[in-house]
Amino acid sequence: MKISARNCLKGKIVDITPGIVTAKVRLDIGGGNEIVSVITMDSIKELDLKVGDDAYAVIKSTEVMIAI
Repeated sequence: MKISARNCLKGKIVDITPGIVTAKVRLDIGGGNEIVSVITMDSIKELDLKVGDDAYAVIKSTEVMIAI
């Protein structure tokens, strides 16, 4: 797979919380850090995602906000 996004973080899927239309996918990217993404249930099925799978968090955004 080749992709233009520069922010790709490899990790392992540690949890999938399914809903009716979307699911939360929690990815352990190491060092005690996790990324959570909300994707469609169709995507979960098409990608055949399962807990324990290696996956990438691909971050492509026009802005990133920081708040305290």
